[in-house]
Amino acid sequence: MKKFAFIMVLAALVGCSNAQNKKTEQNDALQQAQGSATETEQTQQETNMKALVTYFSASGVTRNAAKQVADIIGADLFEITPEQLYTDADLDWRDKQSRSTIEMNDKNSRPAIKDGGKVENLDQYEVVYVGFPIWWYTAPTIINTFIEANDFTGKTIVPFATSGGSNIKKACEDLQTAYPNYKFGEGKLLNSINKADIERWAATVK
Repeated sequence: MKKFAFIMVLAALVGCSNAQNKKTEQNDALQQAQGSATETEQTQQETNMKALVTYFSASGVTRNAAKQVADIIGADLFEITPEQLYTDADLDWRDKQSRSTIEMNDKNSRPAIKDGGKVENLDQYEVVYVGFPIWWYTAPTIINTFIEANDFTGKTIVPFATSGGSNIKKACEDLQTAYPNYKFGEGKLLNSINKADIERWAATVK
């Protein structure tokens, strides 16, 4: 009888020990899961920076690209609207007296923007995408008006463009030269939109 009682006590002790070990393992697993969730949230906060997509579009092509980019990356949208809209005659690059030709031949040209071109609550954005059509191999001078109307200190400016044939390289170089105190991200030509490509591009912005 004493032997039987001893065996029963021993079994009970072993059972308690196993239960305690199982509980400890469950707690460890829970802590690891919580830690992983926290790390994931931190990573998302680091990569999903608050973004604004701004754009100037004379014919609607860049507007369409900007809206798609904003939709894909979940950004707000702001249109850079000239006080005096451009007509087809204004955009005739073959006419040396057309409005766009005259503006692009004058590096000091700063076409006026509706409401001064200032972005309200700009402080809430960490990344500002700036879209435009390529004119004379570079950004239209109204983009200079826009940049100079706002303070982009501490933000990343990311140029993008649409074009009938030129690339965006010179436009990016010209903007970086004109505004050396601002941080610029990798510019991108967006004559066509691919969701996966836009997401990869946006993920490189820091």
